[in-house]
Amino acid sequence: MGAKSAVGPADPGVGIRGQQPGTPAPDGRWHSSWHCARLTPYSSPPIGEPDDLWKVAERMGTWCSDVCHLNGSERCHFIQTTADCRSSGGYLDYLAGIFCLFPPSLLPLAVTLYALWLLYLFLILGVTAAKFFCPNLSAIATTLKLSHNVAGVTFLAFGNGAPDVFSAMVAFSDPRTAGLALGALFGAGVLVTTVVAGGIALLRPFTAASRPFLRDVSFYLAAVFLTFTALYRGRLTLSWALGYLGLYVFYVVTVVLCTWIYRWQQRRSLVCSTPGTPELLSDSEEDLASSHTNSCDYGDEYRPLLPSQETTVQILAQALNPLDYRKWRRKPAAWRALKVFKLPVEFLLLLTVPVVDPDRDDKNWKRPLNCLQLVLSPLVVVLTLQSGEYGIYDIGGLFPVWTVVVVAGTAVACVTFFSTSNSEPPRFHWLFAFLGFLTSALWINAAATEVVNILRSLGVVFRLSNTVLGLTLLAWGNSIGDAFSDFTLARQGYPRMAFSACFGGIIFNILVGVGLGSLLQLSRGQSEIKLEPDGLLVWVLAGTLGLSLVVSLVSVPLQCFQLSKAYGACLLLFYFSFLLVALLTEFGVIHLKSV
Repeated sequence: MGAKSAVGPADPGVGIRGQQPGTPAPDGRWHSSWHCARLTPYSSPPIGEPDDLWKVAERMGTWCSDVCHLNGSERCHFIQTTADCRSSGGYLDYLAGIFCLFPPSLLPLAVTLYALWLLYLFLILGVTAAKFFCPNLSAIATTLKLSHNVAGVTFLAFGNGAPDVFSAMVAFSDPRTAGLALGALFGAGVLVTTVVAGGIALLRPFTAASRPFLRDVSFYLAAVFLTFTALYRGRLTLSWALGYLGLYVFYVVTVVLCTWIYRWQQRRSLVCSTPGTPELLSDSEEDLASSHTNSCDYGDEYRPLLPSQETTVQILAQALNPLDYRKWRRKPAAWRALKVFKLPVEFLLLLTVPVVDPDRDDKNWKRPLNCLQLVLSPLVVVLTLQSGEYGIYDIGGLFPVWTVVVVAGTAVACVTFFSTSNSEPPRFHWLFAFLGFLTSALWINAAATEVVNILRSLGVVFRLSNTVLGLTLLAWGNSIGDAFSDFTLARQGYPRMAFSACFGGIIFNILVGVGLGSLLQLSRGQSEIKLEPDGLLVWVLAGTLGLSLVVSLVSVPLQCFQLSKAYGACLLLFYFSFLLVALLTEFGVIHLKSV
């Protein structure tokens, strides 16, 4: 998992491997070069031209980061022949793209292109989760007749945390990137509990709901302690993975019981004709927050009202149009520019992911589009599952799986088209929500796989640990949408609602992300998952998150749950101090002295 073998000083070619990154060379000079795109100590020249690169790899170690010590002409072959450089999933080989397609002089261009593609992948994750995955989960919850509170901490929490959870699951599927998952989950936790919570208090000081706050912080602290203990043990077993999922089930049961107790007390207070206490009102608002913050945007711009006399072709054309022209005209230029980048993704998702809207009279039934999706959605499923490995598998050596899926989907689509009408949804229309859920989940998983692979490639280029990439880029990318949503709620006068949403989501992300990711990895025949922390940084990250929670757990009750601007400013200062310490630790300025 990104660990590096120690090389003695006798090896002239890899002199810097015996030093902490960020420490000066004996002559006190620093050397900055795009050979590996990181400020590194000046060391001995690169290795000469060996006859056999496999001997070089054996002499230097078999870690992919060793490519940084080779000449430009040797790097491509090293990337292609080193097992540690191979990705366990995904569609693109990013390391080969950097070191084989681009010469060393154009490495900055390659990194820039990868950074832009990474931003676009985050955009894909956000659009898929908000417009397709989350609405279908909401429809499933409605079909199953779940209460808003239960749906909020289960199905809809899954919808809101889908990018984080899928990124964690993908990262845990490969021991080399498990640190990326831990860094992202811990980093997002620190970000949300300090920057987002502090920003809400700065925007609009408020009084927090006492019992929900104490409950959520206590459960999250337990989850962090569980993960800290797993890191200390250095492994995750089946019982440990089930413990994560069991703790989340216990959290859901606790939320349901708290809601039931609140409603019982409310009914009792009404019978006694006594006004509700502020505590009860706080819980009431928390229930509203559950239904509001976890509610999903069905994307009305994708579903214009259609007169019943329109033809099938017109219905299909308008259903596939991701642009609302009236909205386009009144929006600012920045929104239009972002929308232009979203259009290809939205069109592809509209074409392949059905969305059921139980709040509409027609349940968002579009007969021509839904029938087309019966062909394309199963095709997407088989071509994205395990990066398409199952889709191209030949059945009996004759037909690939994807052709059988297309034929079967076409047959079902034809039966559906000729047995239904444009004006009224069929009785089985609710099943499309499950198909849309599965398809959008696999789209998110595919995008998350590419995100993890890009971050690992950038880590090799910049010689950064997976942990620091997780706590910065991955955590920021997955949390930025939730942060803006919570800030908007606070500005609109709902700071308590936004504050409640901070903790509920990250509890789900860490418990289900680690638990389910570990469980899927263990189901492949492994007895345990090895956890090898990336040095001191992981402990700094875990300790910081635990410290921030303990500080909030103590200081907020001492303030009588009054969250002021001073409290928000302290949280922001805490985060930036942590970020500084984390970066200094990563670059070796802060390190443990060897005994």
